[in-house]
Formats: sequence, C-alpha cells, structure tokens
Amino acid sequence: MRTFALTTVSGAALLAAGSLTPTAHGRALPRPEAPAPVRRAGPGAFALTPTAYARPVSAPRRATRSAPARAAVRPAPVAAAELLARTASCHRISHGLYRTDAGAPPTVPVCGAKGAVHWKADLDIDCDGRTTAACNTRTDPAFQDDTAFHTSDGRPLDARELPYVVVPGRSARWDPARDGIRGGGVVALVHEDRVAYAVVGDTGPSGLIGEASLAAAGELGIDPDPKSGGAPGGVTYILFRDSAVDPIESRDAARSAGDALAREFLRNN
Repeated sequence: MRTFALTTVSGAALLAAGSLTPTAHGRALPRPEAPAPVRRAGPGAFALTPTAYARPVSAPRRATRSAPARAAVRPAPVAAAELLARTASCHRISHGLYRTDAGAPPTVPVCGAKGAVHWKADLDIDCDGRTTAACNTRTDPAFQDDTAFHTSDGRPLDARELPYVVVPGRSARWDPARDGIRGGGVVALVHEDRVAYAVVGDTGPSGLIGEASLAAAGELGIDPDPKSGGAPGGVTYILFRDSAVDPIESRDAARSAGDALAREFLRNN
C-alpha cells in the first residue's frame, strides 16, 4: 500500500521568499506572476499551483479549523453463511476417510482449498491440558494433563480459557504438516450461524477427527461439558495453511488473525 503525503506552502513562507508583494504607502504594487507549482517527485506525483496575489500586509488572516477526523469504520464480521458456501464442495487431499468416533464408520475427508484445508465433522470436547476446576480426572475420565503444543512460558494449554482444535496425528492417510498445518495455526470454526476463531492446540489419534476445547465449544454455542457436551455433527473446521498465532495462548491474536485470514479465504475461493 502506498501512502501519499500532501505538500503545501504557507502564505508566510511565500512572503518570506518574495512571492507575495505587500502594498507600499497604502498603494498596491503591480500584481506579480503566479508562483511556480509545488511538485513532489515519485509515484503518484502531483502539482499544486496556488494563485497568490498581493494584498495589504495589515489584512488579517482568517483562522481555519481542521475538519474532525472521521471515526474508523470496522467491517462487519465474516458471516457463517459465506464460509459455509465456500466449503460446500470438497477437493479431497486425504488418502482415505476419518472416523468421528471410535467404532463409527469412516466418513470424513480432509479437503483442500487455496490457503486452507477444511472438513465437516462432529465436535467432541477436549479437556486436556492444564489441570483446572473445569478440566481434571473427575470432570473428564479421559483427561490428560498435557497438550501437544504449549504456551509461550512452556505450560500445557488451558482448555477452559483457550479455543483450540485437535488435529489427527500424522499418518499415511494425511500429514497435516505437509499441508502447512502446525501447532499455533489459525482455525475458523463454523456451527450454524456462528463463527469462532481458534488455534491448533493438540493432536489426537491418527484415525479420528472432530474435536475442540471447552472454550471453542462455548464460543460456538455448543454444550462444553466434557462428559455430556459436544455436537453430533454440523461443525466446519477451516485451518489456514502456514499461519501461526504468537503467543499461542492469545485469544485476541487468534480472533484478529482469524478474521483477516477468513476474509482472504473468501476472496481466493
């Protein structure tokens, strides 16, 4: 993006340079020729040619007020319907299909798009990570006190506070890293009319897909209870290639990056 600066010359400067001729003994001197244009070199160059004639020195200069700055207008949030429309079809990049739960038939492909990969599945609640009142062995019998990726100070992620997504482990079926999907990568989650932004925070079994943290479920309006919550289907996961949130635990950074990447995804697909 190019930034242009407007170059102006004040009346005082022109007077000092001799471009304005004041009156002498109450009599106006002959009208001088208009001063040479003020030019700025470089791309987008322009010229201003003010017409400055002699006026009495004693004439007061009218004060001017600068126009109030316009308030910045924020664009409307990316709509769920727009993202769903762009992910309605699937160019399959996985060498096979994934199961949403152990024992379920494999039905979910990983799809490729410009700048992203995506899939549609259920949402199982992942409580793994930091031990808290919400996530522990009592609230979640399958709880594990670690995540594949850690915060900037080396601790496991907090599933109650951070929206994160679980990606399948590397396998012959699909290697996430080969498609630019790594820890801290930015994710857009869509459920019904809601869009939430998250990060890649954990890895799971290589044959299962469709899992996200308590915080992610909550932002989508899905019951976040580790035992009884989740959604049986209808959740779209859009993972942006070669993206990263730094620090990984920043929800604000994930939202900001997610919104920008979602808009780019809509433009490119």
